[in-house]
Order: sequence, then structure tokens, then C-alpha cells
Amino acid sequence: MTIQTTKESNATVVTISGRMDAMTAPEYEKTLNEFIASGETSFVVDFQGLDYISSAGLRALLATAKLLKTKGGQILLSNVLGTVREVFDISGFGTIFKIKDSVADALADIG
Repeated sequence: MTIQTTKESNATVVTISGRMDAMTAPEYEKTLNEFIASGETSFVVDFQGLDYISSAGLRALLATAKLLKTKGGQILLSNVLGTVREVFDISGFGTIFKIKDSVADALADIG
């Protein structure tokens, strides 16, 4: 899994590609926790290049969302496609997270 971040005017965009599983999910959590600790509270996670997500990946997303909620922050997901989208739909995570079609749509929706 690779993680790239860019700072936009109203959020940090986190682009994830590859596989988010038990081996890589801790790296995602660590990266976002560092941003949150430094005061960032708005995130868009771009899944355009994500090929696979396991239950460990879903747990990491949920842990980050819960931490952000305590800080008054928010996280939106974009480009959740293919089998990753199926996992979100089957697990019910599609109703837990705001999912947008593109990073631009997600950034426009950040309050």
C-alpha cells in the first residue's frame, strides 16, 4: 500500500493505493493519527487506486473516524470503486461514511 497526502484549502487529501489489510492498515492509522495530532481535522480519503480492503482496513477507517469525531473533525471517502465498493456495501460501511464520486465532490462537501 502507498499513501500520498496533499493539503487542500479545506482538507487533507489522503490517496491510498494497493491493498489495505492487516499488514498495511496500521500504516494508514499512524499516518492519519499524526495529522490529527498536529491539528488537522478534515480529511478526504481517495480510494481511486485501492484494489482491496480487509476487515482490518475497515477497522482502521472506523478508528480514525471515531478519533476525528472526538475532535469535531470529519472524514469523507471518494472513488470507492469495484470490489472495495462491494465490501463497503456488504459490510454496511457505505452508510457509516460519506462517500463521494470524486475528490472534488468530497472537498466541495466539507463544511
